[in-house]
Amino acid sequence: MSASPFHFPIRITPDDIDFMGHVNNSRYLGWVQDAVLAHWNKLAPADAVAARLWVALKHEITYRKPAFLEDDVIARTVLEKIHGARAFYHTVIERGGEVLAEVRSSWCCVDADTHRPARIGDEIARFFFPND
Repeated sequence: MSASPFHFPIRITPDDIDFMGHVNNSRYLGWVQDAVLAHWNKLAPADAVAARLWVALKHEITYRKPAFLEDDVIARTVLEKIHGARAFYHTVIERGGEVLAEVRSSWCCVDADTHRPARIGDEIARFFFPND
């Protein structure tokens, strides 16, 4: 089970650049979070977006090439599966088809009021996996 890729454009700012003249590694994780949350906000029903939050559980990142201030960068993220309250994403950060970094991440969905894990049921999953 894997959803369609979601493309998230990334804008590199001067604050992203480190002492070596390229994007600081920590920014890649911020981009992944931005892409995953944008994916959720775009596809999930409005009531689910209002009632649930996401907490990162794990990121495994492989850096391939540096990004620079003027680069045109995009994050291509795919929700690979949902299991209970957890979601598993694979995100590739690219510049013109060239892979800059690959990230595998897992996230926990939590209730916005209680902050306790909130299961992602079929009624929500169908928005992300319409052919299943």
